[in-house]
Amino acid sequence: MDLPARRLAQDMKTYVLGGGCFWCLDAVYRQTRGVTEVVSGYTGGHDPHPNYESVCSGTTGHAEVVSVTFDEAVVPPEVILGLFFASHDPTTLNRQGYDVGTQYRSAMFYRTEEQRQEYLQALERARADWKDPIVTEIVPLPTFHPAEDYHQDFYAKQPWAGYCQVIINPKLAKARKYYSEWLAA
Repeated sequence: MDLPARRLAQDMKTYVLGGGCFWCLDAVYRQTRGVTEVVSGYTGGHDPHPNYESVCSGTTGHAEVVSVTFDEAVVPPEVILGLFFASHDPTTLNRQGYDVGTQYRSAMFYRTEEQRQEYLQALERARADWKDPIVTEIVPLPTFHPAEDYHQDFYAKQPWAGYCQVIINPKLAKARKYYSEWLAA
């Protein structure tokens, strides 16, 4: 591996975050400068082979999440985590708007103690922005299961869909309000 490739690999970081329906966070992070990959998926449950239907049933224990890989040389971790808290309501337990169930919980899944500390610090910073207590879980990352292909980049594929218009567009607008310099126009 040559020096530029080593530098790039060192600057890459991946967070696994759940903030309700994965389509929302997917849309926000795909428009964020420095994000190199977003994968919608499932984690945090007991089913070894989750799929959308089983996760939506609420019986698998899995949450809908996104795996966000970003270049720290372009976008700081604080921005990625700030966008997470700005893009969903971390004060509602197992619910985001009309989406109700443990699969829609607010959660941050860590791989290392360093990552756990980053999440705890981000949660502390976010407390100032919310009048109600934050209920976001910060838990170890078990196996990450990528979601079906039709869930990947859902917003870009179907921006006219009702869910995109009514739910995702307001979340994107809120993210732009606070993080406009980091999001594509």
